[in-house]
Amino acid sequence: MIRRLPIVPTIIVAVAVAAMIGLGLWQLLIRAPQKEALLARYLQAQNQPPIEFPTAPIGNAQLPLFRHATGNCLRPVGQRVQAGENDSGEPGYVHIVDCATGAEGPGMSVEVGWSKDPNAKVNWSGGLVSGIIAPDRVRRMRLVAASAPPGLEPSAPPSLSSIPNNHRSYAAQWFAFALTALVIYGLAVRKRLNAR
Repeated sequence: MIRRLPIVPTIIVAVAVAAMIGLGLWQLLIRAPQKEALLARYLQAQNQPPIEFPTAPIGNAQLPLFRHATGNCLRPVGQRVQAGENDSGEPGYVHIVDCATGAEGPGMSVEVGWSKDPNAKVNWSGGLVSGIIAPDRVRRMRLVAASAPPGLEPSAPPSLSSIPNNHRSYAAQWFAFALTALVIYGLAVRKRLNAR
């Protein structure tokens, strides 16, 4: 009797393993270098001179994240709260004020400070504010103020350590998944052939 591999299961496993190896190579050869270049750009931005907070729309690739900046909030037009930390690393809530910056333009968001209370009253009517530009889920970027208004404490400045850089780990995981699939399939085929 000739021992043959089952055709359909072998093709399915081969395709799955090839896909896992492809994903691992993509993480290793494309995503990891992209993230490292992005982090290098952010590190360089931290050491550049301050700029005026952008008031014209700009593309994602040109966002001046992690750069020191000064902006002018003409008047608050909205307020939101999200989880965050203070300068000491204590967890709580950061208070973000959305501002008008002129008749036109995207406006700006300012992280004015931190508190333990998500409902803390923010006594800030706008004006000139300086700080560091950080990523923002709602407006793409916001200015984290260096000082806080009365009733709030300064927020933790944005840190590069908060940006995950785990693409090489993802690659290792995909390769491990592929190897595991091959080992399990090999054991299953061996058991089936021995049973025959």
